[in-house]
Formats: sequence, structure tokens, C-alpha cells
Amino acid sequence: MPSKKKPQPRMLFASPDGEIFDHPDLLLMVRRGDEFGLPRPDEIMPLPDESEFFMLPGRHAMGYSQEDGRAEVMEELAVAAFACPGHTVTGVAAYESDDDAPVLPLLSYAAIGYANGKFWVCAKQVDEDKRQVFSHIPPDRIEAGAHELLSEMPENRLVNHLAGCALTSGCPAAKNLALGRFECPLPTSQVCNAECVGCISYQPEDSGFPSPQCRISFRPTADEIVQIMRRHESRERRPIFSFGQGCEGEPLLEAELICEAITKYRHEGGMGTVNVNTNGSRHQAMPALKIAGVNSIRVSLNSARKGPYEAYYRPKAYTFDDVRETICKAHDVGLFVSLNLLFFPGITDTEEEFDALAELGETCRYDFIQLRNLNLDPELYLKLMEPFGHSPSMGFNNFRKRLKKALPWLEYGYFNPYLG
Repeated sequence: MPSKKKPQPRMLFASPDGEIFDHPDLLLMVRRGDEFGLPRPDEIMPLPDESEFFMLPGRHAMGYSQEDGRAEVMEELAVAAFACPGHTVTGVAAYESDDDAPVLPLLSYAAIGYANGKFWVCAKQVDEDKRQVFSHIPPDRIEAGAHELLSEMPENRLVNHLAGCALTSGCPAAKNLALGRFECPLPTSQVCNAECVGCISYQPEDSGFPSPQCRISFRPTADEIVQIMRRHESRERRPIFSFGQGCEGEPLLEAELICEAITKYRHEGGMGTVNVNTNGSRHQAMPALKIAGVNSIRVSLNSARKGPYEAYYRPKAYTFDDVRETICKAHDVGLFVSLNLLFFPGITDTEEEFDALAELGETCRYDFIQLRNLNLDPELYLKLMEPFGHSPSMGFNNFRKRLKKALPWLEYGYFNPYLG
């Protein structure tokens, strides 16, 4: 029988004109926190479709020499991959940066190598849902769906905003709305009560990198929201509706508007899962959301520890204690509670973070973890986390197994689940 043993991929590097090569001798190396090493065999996979890879400016490729038993840094530029949705990065690209290297855009940077005629990436599939796979859908079908939305609801400002997202920025959620499938985005909030380092809809001029999305510039009415929900429900037999999108601030700051819209939708017989993606800052809103007909919340965390959480989210009018209270209160009133865990290899999969997540689950009882990637320049994030201390990485798979053992009811995925 042929061996199923995974190969040891070779390192990739890029020439100054952007051509990408695999090194004949040096092996792929990965970074987990401050640790550099070879990838674990159980944490690499062939590069999935709809992933991307790119060279990293001001960062030099690093590979492992079996002959010398040490790392070697090349003059050529490093290469990293952006794993397509549904996959969580298990090891960050290894490189050495110039002092004047520019800040990287808001993406994740998985280590990627080459062996046996294919690219191998340090990532694992955590969700088989195809809601953000568009490889077999002609672009003109999405365009036609967006224009149909506009023609059906010409006075609806929220439709105009979302159709624009589908047509210009390629937002996956907006494209799904145009196609009438899966999850329907419902951005509502113009403002936020946090200043997340990796915010994708607002960045100050001195951040060194632009925000990839434009924040919504108006407050939709309940009728505008409900109109879109009815339309989506008529096309998708398992509809999911989500407040809290990349193109808005914090949806709980518009909790009254959300409750008004959902109450109206439910009173008219509206079905499906209604979810709120939130920073968890306003626990007072949980009972009203439940009464209105919201099914679930998804609370974003990079850490279940106060210090690392507040260093990244930079809350302005709340603290991590409020986030904990929101998770507890949501469970108490009967909402399905997911964590949007922004995973970073060598930080998230450490003893300190594991202990905090296990304690949070035992105390506040969350149901589900979406293993999303933390999209930020790796060195910027490591600098943010430096004051808080982290033990060596236990590895992505060990982390998942141990947390599941500690919280047996817990399930994992990448997307908001349909709850019936």
C-alpha cells in the first residue's frame, strides 16, 4: 500500500519581480509565537482552493537546513498564504524583517511550502460549510443578483449599501445575499465602543495600514431591515440573519433598532436563525434580544484573559468583565452562545489561554467556538501580547482536543450555524 505519510515541504521564496520559487534544499519553517521550527505533520494540508499566497515586503525568507541543523535566512523575500474561509492557520510564516519593513495589511499569514507537486499550507479545515466558496459561480450571476435586489427595493438604503458591497468590494456576505443563499448580512451601527487594532472598517491615519471596508454611513430603519429579511427568507430554506458585519461598528449600540426589526419580522411569521455578532459590551441587552426573537450571539475574543483582550480590543466604554457578563447573561436567557475566537498560533494555543477559555466555559457556558484567524501583521500582534506572557505552544490540534475534553458539550466550526 502507498504511504500516507505527509511530506516535509520545501521553503518558498520570492524574487524581487514577484516570481515564487521553492528552495531545492531548505525546508519550510513556521513561527508559533516566539518559537521557530518545522511544521507538525498533523497541522499541514494541501493548499485549499480559493486560497491566496503572496510575497511579504521587507521580510526575508527563512528555511531549515537539514545538513547544518539550523535555520538560514535568505536575501529573497518571504512568502505566506491566506487560507480560504473554513480553515484555521496552525503556523505563521517564518521570516526575518528589515528594520523599515512596512506594516502588513489586515490578513493572516500562514506558512506555505512545496512538495510532491503541490503547495502545502500550515492550516486545518474546521468547517465544511461552503457558504464562502464562489469558485463555481459565474461573476455575472452575482452581478445580476445584486442588480435584481436594487430593482426590487430601489428606495431601501440598506439594499443599496449591500448591493454595492457585492459589486465593488467583493464582500462574501453581500455576494451571498445577492445569490439568495446562506447567511444574510444586516449592518446597522455607524459607531463603535472599541478601537480594535485589527478593525477592518476604521483605522486611524497613523496605523500604517488602511481599513479594507467602508463603514455604513446611515442608520437603517426597522422596515428596511425587515424588507431584506423577508426577501432572503423567500429564497433560502435555512436562512441565517446576522447583525454585526465588517462594514459597521458595534451592533449592540443599536439594540433597540434590532429588537424593533426582529419583533416585526417574527410577528409576521418570519423564520430562520437570527444572530448578533458583537464585542459583548452590553449585557443589559440580552433579555430584550431574546424576547424579540434573536436566537444567538457571537462574541468576538482574541483572549479570555483581561489584559490581552483589552490590549487588542481597546474598549472605550466597557471592560472585559462586561464581556464575561454578556456571555453569562446570554446563556441564562436561552441564547445560543458562540465565541468568535481570533486564533493566533503560539499565543492562543498556550496553557494560559487554554486555562482562561476553560474557566470561562465552566463559569459562563458558551456552546460553540468559531476558530477564525486573527488578521494582523504577526509582529505587531506579538508586540501587543509581549507584556502578558505565554508558555510554549501546545499546537492547534492539542488545543482543540484538550478544550473539548474540558468542555464536553463544546462544538467547533468557522461560520454561524443554522439553529432551526
